[in-house]
Order: sequence, then structure tokens, then C-alpha cells
Amino acid sequence: QGGDRKAPLSPPQRRTPCDTQKQFKGQHPWEVVTTMNEYLMIGEVLKPQGVRGEVKVKPYAADLEAFHDWKTLYLHDGASYQPIKAVCSRVHDGFAYVTLGECKTMDDAEKLRGQKLYIDRAHALTLAEDEVYISDLIGCAAVDETGASLGKLTDVLQHGAVDVYVFQSDKGEWMAPALKAVFPAVDVQNRVIRVVREKLDEVAVYNE
Repeated sequence: QGGDRKAPLSPPQRRTPCDTQKQFKGQHPWEVVTTMNEYLMIGEVLKPQGVRGEVKVKPYAADLEAFHDWKTLYLHDGASYQPIKAVCSRVHDGFAYVTLGECKTMDDAEKLRGQKLYIDRAHALTLAEDEVYISDLIGCAAVDETGASLGKLTDVLQHGAVDVYVFQSDKGEWMAPALKAVFPAVDVQNRVIRVVREKLDEVAVYNE
């Protein structure tokens, strides 16, 4: 089995939070305060794929090939995490195609639509001092120097030298490169990403 996704801060395809021997972790050359959740989100079931019980998964992993290594994933039922057998047939175009549990038909697969998929942290790589799991970042609030909340992190785009953070606020979606000058500190334990408002205004893109 592999681990959770690593995110060396970079941008643009639409992917989100958590890597196998390259697990879902993001490199942050800044102050990072972390917490230890037992399970890390590695993907989300988008829809059935075909008629034989397979599903299309939006990965939250930097290394999509990790899906071939994960033989047991977990579903969260609101109270606990339940293990489920996983068999990945292929990864293509930024998505993983997986058969979960005893799914054999499209109807079986349809019941998993929208389910978040998790891996236990025991199978994730050990983080370096400047790294944090992307799955731990999702849901963190962007907070400026005045204490004002600017939205919650919903996605991390990884397609270049620098990751791009995507936030959802009351005024709509906005995004900005994950640079130390813009986001000087990440406090996963308190679910906060610190923001320098002046620098943010220079680089943020808003989709109102």
C-alpha cells in the first residue's frame, strides 16, 4: 500500500487534497504547524464508469500511480472509517478508475457517487519539516492580519513550479499561488492559513 499525496506547492487541472511512496504531501517553505488525523483523504468518487461496477475517482494524490498500490481504502460514514477493497484498473487524464468492494454493476457503483476515499496515515510517507499533506489543508480558512476570514481552501492545483490554492468565500471562488510572501504560515491544527492581504491583492484571481 502507498500513502497520501505530496504537494510541492504548484498549479492548473482540477485536483485536490493528499502520495505511495510519493504520497500526498505539499512542500511549504514556511512555518507549518501540523496535526495528526488518522485518515487522509485521497480522492472522491465522481460517477460510475461503465457497467461492471467501476467508478471514476478524482484523486487528491500527487502520484496517481499510487492507486495501483492501495488495496484497501476507507469510507467515512460520519461516525467511523470502514475499510473497502480497492482494485485500480488504470489512471488516465488525471483520474483513477477503481472497483471498490463487491461492486459488480453500474447500480452498485452509483451508490458510491460522491463518497470520499481515505487511506490510513500509517501507509503515508513520513513528512519532512517543510511538508504537509494536502488533505490536511483542505477546509482550512484563509485569515488575514486583521483576523478576517477570506474563505476556505477547497482545492490545490498542481501543474507548475508553484501550487495554486483555491478558496471559496461568500463572494465566490478565488485563487492565488502558494507563495511564502502571500501565505507566510500554515496552522493545520487550528485549520488556519495566514494571509498577507497586500501581497494577496497583487496575485489573487477572483471568479465571482
